Amino acid sequence: MTKLFGGDKTSAYEAASKAQQIAFAPAFFQAIIVLRDKGVLAYLNENDEGKSEMEIAKSCSLNDYAARILLEAGEQAGVLIFAEGRYYLSKTGFMLISDETARRNMSFINDVCYQGLFFLGESIDKEKPVGLEVFGEWDTIYEGLSQYDGGSKLPENVKNSWFEFTHYYSDAAFNEALKIIFLDNSAKKILDVGGNTGRFAIKCAQYNKDAKVTILDKEGLLNVAKENARNAGLIDRIDGFALDLIDHSKEFPTNYDAVWMSQFLDCFPPNDIVELLKRGRKALAEGGYLYIMEPFVDTQQHPQAKYALVGTSLYFTAMANGTSRMYRCGEMIEYAKAAGLELVEQFDGVGAFQTILKLESRSS
Repeated sequence: MTKLFGGDKTSAYEAASKAQQIAFAPAFFQAIIVLRDKGVLAYLNENDEGKSEMEIAKSCSLNDYAARILLEAGEQAGVLIFAEGRYYLSKTGFMLISDETARRNMSFINDVCYQGLFFLGESIDKEKPVGLEVFGEWDTIYEGLSQYDGGSKLPENVKNSWFEFTHYYSDAAFNEALKIIFLDNSAKKILDVGGNTGRFAIKCAQYNKDAKVTILDKEGLLNVAKENARNAGLIDRIDGFALDLIDHSKEFPTNYDAVWMSQFLDCFPPNDIVELLKRGRKALAEGGYLYIMEPFVDTQQHPQAKYALVGTSLYFTAMANGTSRMYRCGEMIEYAKAAGLELVEQFDGVGAFQTILKLESRSS
C-alpha cells in the first residue's frame, strides 16, 4: 500500500535533501557563528567583487585549514556563494548581519539556548528546564536574570543576549501600545506586571505626564528598574512592589486604571496564567482595563515570524521553566474568560509582531 504522507507533494529527492539539512543543522549553525565572529561575513559584505580563499584567510586571521572548512560550510548553508575562485556574500548571509531580527535571534539561540537545547528531551520528561543547568542551579532562568544583588547569576554575554532578544520584540511595539492605553486619556494609575528593568514604565511616564506607574516584579529587578527611573528623572512617578508573582496567595496592589502584562504571560503554563489574570482583574479600579501584549503564534503576518515563535517555545522548555510556550491568541482569550475577563478589543500587528488584547472585568 502506498503511503500518503498527509498529501505531501514533496519529491523524494527534495525530502532526502531536507532530511540531510536537518541532520547537520547544528554543525552548520556553529560554522556560520564562527564566520560571523571571525569577521568573514562582514569582510565579504564590504567587498562586493568577491574575495579568494587566500585573501579571506589573511584578512580574517584564519589558517588555510580553517578558511577551507568554514568557507565550504558557508557555501553549503547558502550563506556564501562560490564562483570562479571567489567567495561572495549571499542575500541570506547579508540578512544574518544586517537584519536586526535575524541578528538578535541568532545571538539568542547561540548564547542562551544552544548548549541547553541538548537536554530538550530530558526537560520534556521532567517538566523542568534541565538545559539551564549548563549555566547554574536555578529552577527558572528568571532567577539567574534577577540576581543583581549578589549571588549566582547568568554569564554576562548570556544575560545581554537574553535582554537584547526580549527587548527588541517589545520595544518596537511600545509607541503604538501607549496610544492604545491612553486612547481616552483615562489611564492615570498603571500597574506594570512583570515590569522587568522598567523600560515600559519609563516610556509610559514620558508619554503621559499625569501617569503614575507601579512595577510588580522580583526585588532584584525592581532595584534596577528604580535606578533606571531615577536616571530618567521619573522616580517621583514610578515605584515598585516586590512580589513572588507565582505565589497566587499574594494579591496584587489594587485600584489601577490599567493593568499591563507585556510578553509576560508566555512565561507561565496555563493554570498560572489564569491565576495571574484573576489577580490582575482584582487589581483594576472601576472601569479599568487589563491589557495583554504578546506575539501570538497565529496572528503573525509572515511565516518566518511564526517559525521563530515556535522555536522560542523550545527555549521555554529547555531553558526557561520547562512548562510554558508561545501561545495562540484564542487560547489566551479563553484563559482570560476563565479569569473573569472579557475581550473588549483586539489589536494585531502592533510593532509588527505583537497583538494587544484589551480586557475588562466581566459583569457578574
